[in-house]
Amino acid sequence: MKNSRVTTTVLGMAFISLMSMSCKDTKQDEAAMPMSNEMNQETMAGGEITAMNSGQESNAAAVLKDYFNLKDALVADDNAKAKDLGMTLTKSLKSFNASSYSEGEQKELKDIIEDATEHAEHIGESDIKHQREHFKMLSKDVTDMVAITGTDMKLYEQFCPMYDGGGAWLSTKEEIRNPYFGSSMLKCGKVQREIN
Repeated sequence: MKNSRVTTTVLGMAFISLMSMSCKDTKQDEAAMPMSNEMNQETMAGGEITAMNSGQESNAAAVLKDYFNLKDALVADDNAKAKDLGMTLTKSLKSFNASSYSEGEQKELKDIIEDATEHAEHIGESDIKHQREHFKMLSKDVTDMVAITGTDMKLYEQFCPMYDGGGAWLSTKEEIRNPYFGSSMLKCGKVQREIN
C-alpha cells in the first residue's frame, strides 16, 4: 500500500513536471517562419504581383473576423457566446463568394468552406468541450482558406502540444491565449509560424 502511494505520487509529480515543461510560457528562441502565399500570387511579365481585389478581401476578412471572435470566446470559456459566434461564422462562411478566384482555387475553397461551415454549425449547437473539438478542425480549414485567399493582416499560427495530439489555431496577436484549454492552461502553446 505504501509503495502504491509513493509510485502514484512520483508519477503525479512527473506528469505535472512534463506538463509544465511542455506548456511553459517561454520566449521563442527562433523566428517564426513566414507562410508564403504562392497559390494566390500570379507573377506578371514585369515581376509585379497581382493583389486581391476588394471583394476577395472582404469575403476572407469577414470570415477571419468571425473566426477570431469565436476563438476569443473559447479562450474566455464562454460556451453561450461561442454558440452565438459559431452561428455568426456559419453565416459568413455561407455567404463567401469564391467566383473571383481561379477554377482550381474555387474548387478548393468550396471544399474548405463546406467543411468549415459544418464545424461552425456544430460549435453553434454544442457544449464547450465539443466546441473545442470542432474548433481544432475549423482552424485547419481557416488556415487552408488563408493560404488561398491571403490576408493583409499579420497572423500567427499557434500550436498547443497538449490538446488532442496537438492543436493549432490562428491569432492576430503573438501572445499565446489557448482556445482549447481556456483559463485552465491559458498560456499553453507556442507560435509555429507567421503568416504575412
